Amino acid sequence: MDSLITLDVQQDATQGVTEAVAVLRRGELAVLPTDTVYGLAADAFSPPGVRRLLAAKGRGRDLPVPVLVGAWRGIDGLAEHVSSTLREVVERFWPGPLTVIVRAAPSLAWDLGQTRGTVAVRMPSHPVALAVLVETGPLAVSSANRTGLPPAVTAAEAQEQLGASVAVYLDAGTCADRVPSTIVDLTGERPSLRRAGALDTDELRTLLPDLEVNP
Repeated sequence: MDSLITLDVQQDATQGVTEAVAVLRRGELAVLPTDTVYGLAADAFSPPGVRRLLAAKGRGRDLPVPVLVGAWRGIDGLAEHVSSTLREVVERFWPGPLTVIVRAAPSLAWDLGQTRGTVAVRMPSHPVALAVLVETGPLAVSSANRTGLPPAVTAAEAQEQLGASVAVYLDAGTCADRVPSTIVDLTGERPSLRRAGALDTDELRTLLPDLEVNP
C-alpha cells in the first residue's frame, strides 16, 4: 500500500528519507520533491525498478528515463568523456534546473530504455532529493505524472495520478511552478537545446555561445 510521508524540510526529514532509500534499494518506486516538479524515482541500476517506473507512467522504452545525481562530480561516473565544456556547464548550473544529455559510459550496467548510448543527467537543488541521492547514488527519475497529464507540483497530485504503483510519497509542500528543467544535448558537434525550461537560454549562452535552438 502506498504511503504519503509529510516532511518539514526546515526541521527533520530523516524518517522520510530513510524510508524512501529503503524502498528504492528494494527496486520499488518513490516520489520525491525536486526544485522543478515532483519526481518519480527508481534505482537507476535496477532494471525491474525502471520497468515499474515506465509502467506507472504509461510510458514506452522509446522515451528513456533521465538520471539524477547528488553531486556535480556524479557526471564523472556516468559520461563516457567529460569535456572541459561539460565540466564548466555542470559546475556553473548544478545544482539546478539544467539537464544535460551526454554519451553514457559503456561500462554502465543499467537499462533506462532506448537510450542509443546516451543519458540525460541532472543534479537537483531540493534538500530532500539530495538527501536521498546521497544515500542511493544515481536514480532514474521522471516527472511524477501519468504520460500526457500535467506534472505534479504536490505529492498529493502525484499520488492521485500514480496511486499504489508507488511505495512512498515524500511530501515537502508545493513546488515553485510547473516548469520542468531545461534540456541541452552535448553529444553533437554543437550543443543543442532539446527543451526550453526553467533555466533561461541567455544564461546558457554565457558558457555555450554556439547553442543551437531548434523550433
